[in-house]
Amino acid sequence: MWTIIDYENGPFTVTTDRRRVQLERVFDFLARSYWANERSREMILKSLDHSLCFSLFHGDRQIGMARVITDRATFAYLCDVFIDEAYRGQGLGKWLLSCVLAHPDVAAVRKVMLATKDAHGLYRQFGFAAPSEPERLMERIQEPRTE
Repeated sequence: MWTIIDYENGPFTVTTDRRRVQLERVFDFLARSYWANERSREMILKSLDHSLCFSLFHGDRQIGMARVITDRATFAYLCDVFIDEAYRGQGLGKWLLSCVLAHPDVAAVRKVMLATKDAHGLYRQFGFAAPSEPERLMERIQEPRTE
C-alpha cells in the first residue's frame, strides 16, 4: 500500500518499511511522551498499522519515528514524531522531517497539519505555520471505545 523507501545518512537510516518498526522501543517512548502516554498498546498498534511510518535507526537500533496519516492527495497529518533523548541535538529530527516531507506519498499532498506543544521552531523551518483560518478548524474528542 505505501511506497517503501530507505534514506541513508552515514550510520543512520530512515525507512518506511513497517516490518522494521521496533514495537517495544515505540511503546516505551510513547508511554513517556506528553501526547500519547495514555494510549494502550493495542491503540498504538492499530495506529501504526493504518499509517505511513518513518522509523529512524542508528545501525540496528530504532532511535526515532514519525507517523503520517494521509489520503496521499489532499491531506496529511504528521504525528508521533520523536527522537531518542540520547540522540537529540545532532540534526536527526530535521533529517527525519526532510525524509517525511520528501516521500512521494507526502510530497504532493496539498495540506499537511500537525499539533505540537513545544517544537514550533523546528516545524517552522519546514514551512509549517499557525492555521491561516483557525476559525474554520474544529475538533471532536471522545474516549476510545473498548472492544
